[in-house]
Amino acid sequence: MSQPPRLERSELPLTSAALLDLMRAVLARGVPFRFRARGGSMSPFVRDGDIVTVEPAAAAPARTGDIVAFVEPATQRLRVHRVAATCGGAFLLKGDNVETPDGLVKPDGVLGKVVRVERDGSLVRLGTGPERGLIAWLSRVGCLAQARRVYRRCRKGNR
Repeated sequence: MSQPPRLERSELPLTSAALLDLMRAVLARGVPFRFRARGGSMSPFVRDGDIVTVEPAAAAPARTGDIVAFVEPATQRLRVHRVAATCGGAFLLKGDNVETPDGLVKPDGVLGKVVRVERDGSLVRLGTGPERGLIAWLSRVGCLAQARRVYRRCRKGNR
C-alpha cells in the first residue's frame, strides 16, 4: 500500500484585512499569533520576511521600547512598530526605519506585543532585549533613521 503524500508546511496567502481579522480572532483566544512580516519600516530589527510572534496584549502589556502589533487609526491596517514613548495613557508608535511617528494609539488599538523574531530559521535577539528602551529613544529623536541613511550611503560608496 502506498503512503499518502507528505504535506509540507506552507503559508496561507492572506490580504492585509484577512490577516488582521485572523490575528484578532487568535489573540482574542489568548493564543500567540505567528506571521511573516512585510515591509521595511522596522529594519534592521524586523526585516521583510522575518517571522514574528505576537502575544495577546492582555498577556504581555506593552511599554516603551517594545515592538507591538496594532491597528493604524488612519487606515485600519495592521502594523508592527515600536513604542517610542507613552503619553497620557496612549502609545506613541514609530517604525525604526521611518522619519515620522504613527501618532498616538490608545491601548485598545494595540493587538499584542512582539515576543519573538525569527530570521532564516534563527532567533533575532537584537532590538527586543534590554536595549529596546535605548532604541526607542534613538528612534524618537530621529537618530536611527538618519544612521541607516548614512550606512546605506557608505555601503554604496564601497561597492
